[in-house]
Amino acid sequence: MDLSNLLSRHARYRPNKLALVIDDYRLTYAEYNRRVNRWANAMLDMGVRKGDKVATLLPNCLELLETYWAVSKIGAVVVPLSTLLLGSGLRSLLEDSDAVMVITNSQFVNTLEEIRPDLLNIPSDRYVLTDNKDTPGYRYYYDLTQAASEEDPEGIEISGEDMFNIVYSSGTTGEPKGIVHTHQIRCNYCTLCATAFRMTPESVFIHTGSIVFNGAFVTLLPSLFLGATFILHRQFDAAAFLETVRKERVTHVIMVPAQIIAIMHHPDFSPEALASLEMICNVGAPLHQEHKDELNRHLPGRFYDLYGLTEGFLTILDKTDFQDKPGSVGVPPPFYEMRIEDENRQEVPPGQVGEIVGRGPILMAGYYKRPDLTAEAIVDGWLYTGDMGYVDEDGFLYLVDRKKDMMISGGVNVYPRDIEEVVVQHPAVLEVAVFGIPSRKWGEAPVAAVTLNEPGMVSPEELQSWINERVGAKFQRVRHVVIVDELPRNIAGKVLKRVMRDEFAEKLGGE
Repeated sequence: MDLSNLLSRHARYRPNKLALVIDDYRLTYAEYNRRVNRWANAMLDMGVRKGDKVATLLPNCLELLETYWAVSKIGAVVVPLSTLLLGSGLRSLLEDSDAVMVITNSQFVNTLEEIRPDLLNIPSDRYVLTDNKDTPGYRYYYDLTQAASEEDPEGIEISGEDMFNIVYSSGTTGEPKGIVHTHQIRCNYCTLCATAFRMTPESVFIHTGSIVFNGAFVTLLPSLFLGATFILHRQFDAAAFLETVRKERVTHVIMVPAQIIAIMHHPDFSPEALASLEMICNVGAPLHQEHKDELNRHLPGRFYDLYGLTEGFLTILDKTDFQDKPGSVGVPPPFYEMRIEDENRQEVPPGQVGEIVGRGPILMAGYYKRPDLTAEAIVDGWLYTGDMGYVDEDGFLYLVDRKKDMMISGGVNVYPRDIEEVVVQHPAVLEVAVFGIPSRKWGEAPVAAVTLNEPGMVSPEELQSWINERVGAKFQRVRHVVIVDELPRNIAGKVLKRVMRDEFAEKLGGE
């Protein structure tokens, strides 16, 4: 099983089916396949061979999608990099991944030029620009593809064990690691997600977040597998999302919490505009219960919750289970197993908090060139997630927090998410992130960083008093409330608590 022939298959059997909508492009499967073939053959003409690593430094665009599928046809390996990377961080990942080509646009030329002398593995003629023909030292994507054949590449044997991608972890908890997915693993994404989310060839998908974020593959891969229609926005815009869903009769979407919240609070939001949706799936971070309940009131029977790691373990709360288990993130899919273990790696009974451990068919092949880190994460075939949770008597999983986000205040374990669930209930609060800063008295002290629905609706002091009157225990009382314009995020939309912890530890810590 491999991805290389999926696009060609649909081009043969459903050539006129609408495959992709982006910007002004509305490509059928036949048109899409011809474009991808040109890029695949262009890379072959440039000397890229099976197993070579092809890095992208691109925002959402047609060329990025074409690279995903072109690479799959020639047996190369795609390395999609975050556009938020700066000089040293970008150089580190290009070197670590052994990239032999970079595809980018003019927005990132200056960043690349700073580090280019250090990138000895990348030949000078394999820097490709998608949007500017006249930049010295770069080849032009359009010229390369126009000169190449639009026929399917031939003579390349690809198996399920061959590497498809290296996805670098977000780095929210430390140094990014290259997570390897094979063709077989990505094929398992296709079938698992299509089944779990009730997707069909007639489904219409939309994605408005970054497609270098692994969560994007939850809809991107099954849409290709099924021969459905995939709509890609260059960036998230709530108004554009609402209009596109209404106009195109979109059925499936996966979003991070910030996007769900923004849509529900947009002036154009209405249940009627989103009536075609059959799936609204939260991914990337927990959506607080207040927002889950609000969404379900407006659009009942559509909400799914997905808890998962790029390394390959996941649980899904099905839309039919939300009413009975609204605080849960669901259960493992078929062919998956899950355990909750204590610090001695002994399984604990229902209701007791421990580390979430799991295994199944989309488990990563490992961290690229890091067998030591792979052996730490995967023990006897089980992935140790670093997340804390518990299961109820029915086996449904409830997240508590990440091990590394947990605070110890006055000798007691404090989970930020418990406090966040209280804070978000305040009518002035739009979003919240709770984290710990050093405290001479308590060891660590909770701080709540919040964004407001409207500026000035509440003062930090008023909000702190409101929170501390309502938390369940004294050790959960926040020592500070900080009102910010926005919470820092990575390209996947995850809140960077580490960044805030470092910033506010210096300003507020030490008491």
